[in-house]
Amino acid sequence: MSVCSEVAKATPLKDGVKKITYDQFMKIRNSGEPYTLLDVLPSDSYAKGHIEGAKSFPVETINKATAASMLAKDSNVVVYCGSFQCGASTDAARKLSALGYDVLDYKGGLKEWQEKGNLLVK
Repeated sequence: MSVCSEVAKATPLKDGVKKITYDQFMKIRNSGEPYTLLDVLPSDSYAKGHIEGAKSFPVETINKATAASMLAKDSNVVVYCGSFQCGASTDAARKLSALGYDVLDYKGGLKEWQEKGNLLVK
């Protein structure tokens, strides 16, 4: 069983979305298993700094066609936004889940990532 599916099974749904902690996110990152990391903030925010390996996919651009062009249906997807107070990642997770993708929402986002001593890349 993959780390992503283990985390997904262990994570209760809240508001219809599987939310993950920093530690769960790091377990996925360090597992070596393939996953797709999406920064769902506006593209200007992505340009200022994002988590290494993330692709820019602003929440307002998510629809069936854009998702199909960016993600394989069997992708393990992790979305994030600015912080626990930001709702963009939850909105993105809901949209992508409704389109049939397996999505985990890293709620801590950029703020927690940096607070844990990690750098953003540009």
